Parts: sequence; C-alpha cells; structure tokens
Amino acid sequence: MIRVVLAEDQGMVRGALSALLNLEADIEVTATAIDGEAAWRELQHGRADVLVTDIEMPGLSGLELAQRVQRHALPIKVVIVTTFAREGFLRRALEAGVSGYLLKDAPAERLAEALRLVHRGGRAIDPQLALAAWSGGDPLTERERQVLRLVGEGMASGDIARRLNLSQGTVRNYLSEAIGKLGVGNRIEAWRLARQKGWL
Repeated sequence: MIRVVLAEDQGMVRGALSALLNLEADIEVTATAIDGEAAWRELQHGRADVLVTDIEMPGLSGLELAQRVQRHALPIKVVIVTTFAREGFLRRALEAGVSGYLLKDAPAERLAEALRLVHRGGRAIDPQLALAAWSGGDPLTERERQVLRLVGEGMASGDIARRLNLSQGTVRNYLSEAIGKLGVGNRIEAWRLARQKGWL
C-alpha cells in the first residue's frame, strides 16, 4: 500500500484528488493538508511514503516543503501537482529532490501511475516540461532571487538591506545585476519577468 499525504489549499481540488487516489486499490490517502505547515506536521507522524503537493500555498510553499523534506532526510518521495507549467519551477523542484512533477490538466490516471513509479524509486516528470527546463537555465544567483522576492513584496532597497543584513550599495548591485541579466528596464520588470519564468 502506498501511503499518501496530500497538500493542496483549494478545497475542491484537494477533495477530488483524495477521492480519485482512494479509488486505487494500492493507494491510501492517510492525511490531507490545506497548507505547507499543516502538511509538514502530518509528515512528522511517519505515516506517508509519498507527499503530493501543490507549489503555491499559504505560508510554506510546495517547493519549500520539498526542501524541508530533503534537508531532514525524511524517507518520503515528493510529487508536485500544479498548474504552473514553468521550467523555472521544475528546475527548482528537481534541485529540491522532487521525484515527480505533473500538471493538473493531465489525465487522472497519470497521477496514480506516477505515484507507483516514484514509490519504486523512479521519476515522473511531465515530458514537455522536462524538455523546456533543460533548454534554458535560470541566470539569477540565489542572492539575486532573494532580493527580487523582496522587491515583489514592495520593499525599498533600505528595507531589503536591513532584512538581508547587507549594505544598500550591495542590494543595488544585486538589483543592477539581475536587471542586466534579464534585459529589462527596472527592478519591478525584473521581478515580474523572473516570477513569470518561475525563477522566484
């Protein structure tokens, strides 16, 4: 039996996925969670072989949840099911040790097949997305991504500098580098493009 914890903030989607998976003779949804922190608490109980999670959720995102599973070396496979067909998200998911990455518009039976595959130690990645992910990389450094995320929260350079314990000049340098790499005119355009690509 493959034991699954399902993390999805949209109630209707969570209920539908849970019902579909429980129809499978060899799959049991042992818990559902409305956000990443709730999912993390469920994973502590040790009643899961696979975590199925969305990417964007309140609080802890699916990617951050996958990173936490990896950092704590939990014996749990992670499968992301999302609407985000962005190569940047896939690349970051793979770096976080994710075993599966499927789109929500895929046929329902694909998810059950993917869970069986990753449970056996394989990988289940949407093939079109996998191709796109390795054709063009994320040009930003981790620090540039951190700075742009805070730009997206509406922070000024001084606020970002205090949050990250950097000088304002250093923050301006990171922003200038990111703007140059992305070929845009200002910090807001840089944040918008990086988010659109799934790099943030």
